This record gives sequence, C-alpha cells and structure tokens, in this order.
Amino acid sequence: MTALSGGEIFEAGDVALQSGAVLPALKLVYKTYGALSLAKDNVILYPTSFSAQHTDTEWLIGPDGVLDPARYFIIIPNLLGNGLSSSPSNTAAPYGEVTYHDAVAVQHRLLTERFDISKLALVYGWSMGGMQAYHWAALHPDMVERAAVVCGSARCAPYNYVFLESVKAALTADPAFRDGRFVEKPVAGYRAMGRVYAGWAMSHGFYRDELWREAGFTSLEDYLVGSWDATFARRDANDLLAQIGIWQRGDISRCEQFGGDLDRALAAVKAHMLLMPGATDRYFDARDNEDELGRLVNARSAVLHPIPSLHGHRAGNPVNNPRDRAFLKAEVAALLDK
Repeated sequence: MTALSGGEIFEAGDVALQSGAVLPALKLVYKTYGALSLAKDNVILYPTSFSAQHTDTEWLIGPDGVLDPARYFIIIPNLLGNGLSSSPSNTAAPYGEVTYHDAVAVQHRLLTERFDISKLALVYGWSMGGMQAYHWAALHPDMVERAAVVCGSARCAPYNYVFLESVKAALTADPAFRDGRFVEKPVAGYRAMGRVYAGWAMSHGFYRDELWREAGFTSLEDYLVGSWDATFARRDANDLLAQIGIWQRGDISRCEQFGGDLDRALAAVKAHMLLMPGATDRYFDARDNEDELGRLVNARSAVLHPIPSLHGHRAGNPVNNPRDRAFLKAEVAALLDK
C-alpha cells in the first residue's frame, strides 16, 4: 500500500462488487479526527472527492473550520481508487468495475464493525464526496440524520458524463496508454487533462474577472501552468481512470434495492438534506439539484442553497477562498442545529 499519511487501514477481505467481480483483500484507508462520544451520536462521515486523499480535504476540519473536531468525531474514508484505499496502483489482480454502492458498503462495514456506530449526525461531501453523501442518505435512511451534498448530485447527469469523456480522452491520448491501461506516466496526458479541466472547473466569470489574480498569478498562462498543468500528475493515471468510471456510473438508484427507479431512491431519503450546488458550476449543474429537491418527499427537511460564487465547481472546495468558506461554514452550522 501507498504511505498512509497518518491514516489507518480497515481490512475488508475479499469483497464482491456490484459488477459480480471480486476485489481481493480490499483495504479501506481512513483517518479520524476528534473523539467519539460515549453515546456514539457525534459522528460525521466526510468522504473524499475525485483524486483527493484525506490530506487534501482535512483543511476543512478544525476549531474554526466547517467541521469542528472538538464537538464531532469526524471520519474521512478514502474513496476506492484514490491511491490509498484499494486502487489499480496497489492491487495486483484485475481491479474490476467499482461503484459508489461498493464504496458505501465497505464504509458501512468500517463504521459498524470497527466503531459500532449506528447513527451519523452528518454525511458531508463535495463533488464525488457529495455523490457518496447522497448514496448514504438513500441506502441507509435510518442511519443518516443529515446530509450535506456540496456540488454533487444523486446521479451523474448526461452532460456531466460527457465532460468526463473529454477528460478521459485527453488523458488516454497519451502514447503511454496501451491495451487499455497506462504502462508508464502519461506526461503529456496529465497536462492535457489539466487544460481540459481548467475550462470546466471554473466559470466564465472567473476568467472574465481574472479572479486568478487573487491567488497571486500574474497572467492567465501563469495560472494554467501553476494550477492545472501538473494537478493530476501526483496521481497514478490508472487510478484516475478508475475514479472517472465510478463517477460516470454514479446513480443512487442503480442497485437491486431501487431497480433503477430514481424517484423511489429519492423517496427513501429521510435525512435533513442540504443541497449546495455552486451557482456557476458547469458540470454539477444546480438544475439537477432543483429537480431532485421536489422528489425528496420523505426527507425531514430539504433545502437548496446554491453557493453564490464565480469559482464554479471549486466554490465547494474553497481552500484559499474565505468568502465561499464562510458560506459553507454558516450553512453547515445551520444544518447541524436541526
């Protein structure tokens, strides 16, 4: 396994996937923050996003952060395929076709078998993490008290799917991709992927108003080189393809329990639901959350509060964006008060 960066390992054994394949000796790497209360009622699950590992997302946790470890026991489970948990880069056998349902099933085992947790005060996630939060709310409605879906959706929309096809095409055009997998690092492919992503992740207004200058960049090219050209080179390219596949297959209803019926899956949700799309997000479009909102008929409450930002999809991950961070913090505090 890759270095854990302070994480721990849950050994899940040989796991049968939705596809029918078996992922042998599956390992789920996770990290915890704060202390579990005696009543075990202060748990927040915070799944990771595309290509992210827990060290990339823990910035949000802190006494003055969005999630407070002084009050809550926060668990970050690393999504399968991210290079820490079982991934093509650290799994000898054929990796198989993984889904969010597979990931949530192993996360559920972690919570129940290792910690004996039966209630989640909150499932919070951004992007692919938000899709996992939605899956949790639908698949375990009696366990999830609240869910914050930040720049995420109940299923991968067709437009979102096409965006990912462009990302995948840019990456796999590199000659390092042969016979269905990367045999070496795709240097040109990483850069091409970053350039495609740069156009989708941020909004028209972000570039029009040259908001990249706020981060200290002196020109548009300086921003593209500094922020995007090497962004994905830190990850194994086969891992990136595996996670793109999980994303594209994302659909809370795509399981035996719901039989592909999205209305039925959304109606299963009982949690207090906070849907927080980015107002200028191009691929997790706010209109998808608007459509879902009316179908969350059995949720304890369901609100749609778009993030008023020109930072596109990145508004939901405002590492160096105090305004958007303050918005997230206030919204999550209000949700946790319910």
